[in-house]
Amino acid sequence: MSSDPSSHGPGSPTSAGSAALVSTPSSSHGHRASGTGPEPFARLAPLALGALGIVYGDIGTSPLYALRDCFSGEHGIAPTPENVLGVLSLVFWSLIIVISVKYLGFVMRADNRGEGGILALLALVVQRGGREGSGAQRMVLLTLGLFGAALLYGDGVITPAVSVLSAVEGLGVATPLFTPYVLPIALVILLALFLVQSKGTGGIGRVFGPLMVVWFTVIAVLGAHELLRNLSVLQALVPTHAVRFFAQNGWHGFLVLGAVFLVVTGGEALYADMGHFGYRPIRLAWFAVVLPALLLNYFGQGALLLRDPSVAVNPFFHLAPDWALYPLVALATAATVIASQALISGVFSITRQAIQLGYWPRLEVVHTSAEEQGQIYLPGVNIALLVGVMLVVLGFRSSAALTAAYGIAVTATMGITTCLAYVVARERWGVPRAIAVPLGAAFLAVDLAFFGANFVKVAHGGWLPLTMGVVLFTLMTTWKRGRELLGQKLRAASLGLKDLLESFGENAPHRVPGTAIFMTGNPEIAPSAMLHNLKHNKVLHEQTLLLTITTEDVPHVPSAERVTVESLPLGMRRITARYGFMDDPSIPDILKRCREAGLPFSVMNTSFFLGRETLIISKHPGMARWRELLFLWMSRNARSATAFFRIPPNRVVELGAQVEL
Repeated sequence: MSSDPSSHGPGSPTSAGSAALVSTPSSSHGHRASGTGPEPFARLAPLALGALGIVYGDIGTSPLYALRDCFSGEHGIAPTPENVLGVLSLVFWSLIIVISVKYLGFVMRADNRGEGGILALLALVVQRGGREGSGAQRMVLLTLGLFGAALLYGDGVITPAVSVLSAVEGLGVATPLFTPYVLPIALVILLALFLVQSKGTGGIGRVFGPLMVVWFTVIAVLGAHELLRNLSVLQALVPTHAVRFFAQNGWHGFLVLGAVFLVVTGGEALYADMGHFGYRPIRLAWFAVVLPALLLNYFGQGALLLRDPSVAVNPFFHLAPDWALYPLVALATAATVIASQALISGVFSITRQAIQLGYWPRLEVVHTSAEEQGQIYLPGVNIALLVGVMLVVLGFRSSAALTAAYGIAVTATMGITTCLAYVVARERWGVPRAIAVPLGAAFLAVDLAFFGANFVKVAHGGWLPLTMGVVLFTLMTTWKRGRELLGQKLRAASLGLKDLLESFGENAPHRVPGTAIFMTGNPEIAPSAMLHNLKHNKVLHEQTLLLTITTEDVPHVPSAERVTVESLPLGMRRITARYGFMDDPSIPDILKRCREAGLPFSVMNTSFFLGRETLIISKHPGMARWRELLFLWMSRNARSATAFFRIPPNRVVELGAQVEL
């Protein structure tokens, strides 16, 4: 990603050196490895168990509402034997093609040093560099990737709402007396879920895996029990039933595809959470536990519908005997909370990545675990998600209404992922066009079919995630463009560091005791705070350090490679601190590594000089006036550099300037 030359002590904590990364091989660390060597089952099994709890929560709870929406949703179709077999065939082949083949077979191999997700994939794409005609293509791909990331925020709001509501609605199956209380119970559960986010998920996470094992076992047993009563439903494994379904139902059958898509909505979560466990444990969990359990349950629901079409309003809970309904509702609620937690954590993670890559203002990031750097909590984002989820639940009031809004954002993101993965396959892996084009076209055709079937949902609630995506995309691109304009203005008014040092000649400024650290986004330019200090105070500290923090297009930078120190004239030194987009820049960490590199100083004798710009709207703005006003608002609400980089506040000196955008 591009450099941010602000003297604000990087006003946006991003100044990536993508050019230096073009030749960097994709490496792996720890269990993130996606290498080719065999791993012992004793090592894979615990990781696969953890993946059940974190990675498969979303897709694992889809049986609660997927078939229900196929036969009784907005575009539900009559549960005749032919339609049941046709829908089940679509469900089976969707799981095989989208999850087993596309994600587990191909997309998850496009890891960025072991990390997955659309922003990690986007970082791989922009590392191409130097390719003919790559300028316009890079902009298109960058725009697609950012929009896909923005759409995931809509998924983060809708998934907790639809999952928890669909589980609690099982109480209405047990007895109609509970129906008026479904909404309040769901709201209380969701409120509790967001309130505990600040405590971290480490303790809860230890029970996620075993609890999801119980969940998958239960849904498999329920499905198998009904399946054994009518094995004829297994005819749906033959794809001709799916073809016949479309032939007989035409346009209506195509619309049902929007509900069928609900069975694969967790596909992006598989890829996004890959860095937590690695490719092999996720694949093991899928083929050994998740896929068999899902298929048994879906086919069990299909067998039940063949036996009693009237249960189409909620076939999942009708699989259970009366005595098991309340325990099943409790277990389903726990499973949906786990699914919601995975999405919430994913939103936290993608927000941190966006901050580091310069597409979002600085926000407070709280680490909830001393051992796992991936366990983070963003208070501002958590509050926004809570408000959004509550409004969505109160506005739609049922999971059936919410599923009309569900799917369109995820289908769009999946299509974008396919496009980005194709670029990586061609330009990083060197896959021949004769292989990459047909494969990419096949995957994209499936994505576009699902997107088209979901697009009709726009008027029935699909506008919600799309609107959220557009708003967040606008905020992200406005912030990025505003920082670029600010950087251009600061460069135009700046003085090169080399020119400044040469201008001293034999008349070096007076030196005073102590250490001064000047933060700058561009190491070749004299920091504005330094120029102001020389102009007004006419002194340099005995030890003057110029600090630049950069964010690379990789998830993590090894500790040994993080900080470099370079000597300059007049005893000055230039410090460059490199972080990955999933690392957290920290002044205490940088100072510690400087001391280890032989650069002695005392924090109590050190002053940090930061530039602070007061932004003014110009008569000839560099972008639309409304976007400039939006950028000003975002700037004023961004977290200060002092707090974000964890600089001791009593050691900071801020020197400001007015800048016209």
